[in-house]
Amino acid sequence: MHIVTGWRRLVAAAAFGATWVVAPAALGHSEPSEARIARVQTVTDRWLQVYVDSPAMGREVQADVLLPADRTRPHPMVYLLEGGDNLRSGENDWTAQGGAVEFFADKDVTVVLPIGGAGSFYTDWHNDDPVHGRQKWETLLTRELPALLDSAFNGSGVDAIAGPSMGAHAALALAERSGPLYRAVAAFSGCYQTGDQLGQAATRFIVSSKRGDAEDMWGPSDDADWAAHDVVAHAAALRGKAVYLSAGSGLSGPHETLDTPNLPDVAINGGLLEAVTAQCTRTLQARLQEAGIAATYDYTPQGTHSWPYWVDQLGASWPTLWRALSPPR
Repeated sequence: MHIVTGWRRLVAAAAFGATWVVAPAALGHSEPSEARIARVQTVTDRWLQVYVDSPAMGREVQADVLLPADRTRPHPMVYLLEGGDNLRSGENDWTAQGGAVEFFADKDVTVVLPIGGAGSFYTDWHNDDPVHGRQKWETLLTRELPALLDSAFNGSGVDAIAGPSMGAHAALALAERSGPLYRAVAAFSGCYQTGDQLGQAATRFIVSSKRGDAEDMWGPSDDADWAAHDVVAHAAALRGKAVYLSAGSGLSGPHETLDTPNLPDVAINGGLLEAVTAQCTRTLQARLQEAGIAATYDYTPQGTHSWPYWVDQLGASWPTLWRALSPPR
């Protein structure tokens, strides 16, 4: 793995035999940010580990970038969030087990993969976490990274965001709370209410599974931030965006085989969890339809709460995302 320091030198040198272009005139994100790219490590000529010095987080944050084959013109960016867990330290699950490198190899977009957000809900926490430190993910993702990465990687200023499970809630919440920043959002197997007791209990469980305290995130149960991040309550804010929602039935399907690791847990616990997310998704669908907001829905007759099905859903959601990202012809 080759380490590059001095980001501007990297751009000027047209590293890896590729053409790197910094085109401020093409940018769609003009909000100033003091964040900067501190260093870059290369995994391949199209997969970079980018370390951002984030004032909001008070530290360097890793955000991997998958580059398109053609870097001579501006491209939209797709942000991929993780679920509540992560398989490998220092790597986003979309590359570790989500097939993102292969899927986007022929796609005309730049992909951004934040690292280290498992259990965080990608939100701005009230208090620094004793285990994970300062968590200001919303500020990082919506205010610091867009203009910075557009400038460094020739972004067009057109963005989408997607995620499974915890990342599904986060993707929709960020899309609701950031105005026109994201043109499209895809959410797989999520639950979207945080303003009621059941939703709060589920949220607290996910945060605690990564040794965090949800009261450090949004305060006690009656704090206004719990209601402010309730995706269903604020569904009207998705108006005008391309929205894709999916969930499986919870029944075992083609990805549950005798070779599946931890098969009983995947089939039973993963099945029950996915059945719950299907009901959560239908609750959000009812609210969107009540508000007259169009969306694309995919309720599969089989499917557990597991990565092979989210890999399928990334492909199924792509036409919806790409129509919103691609310029009219």
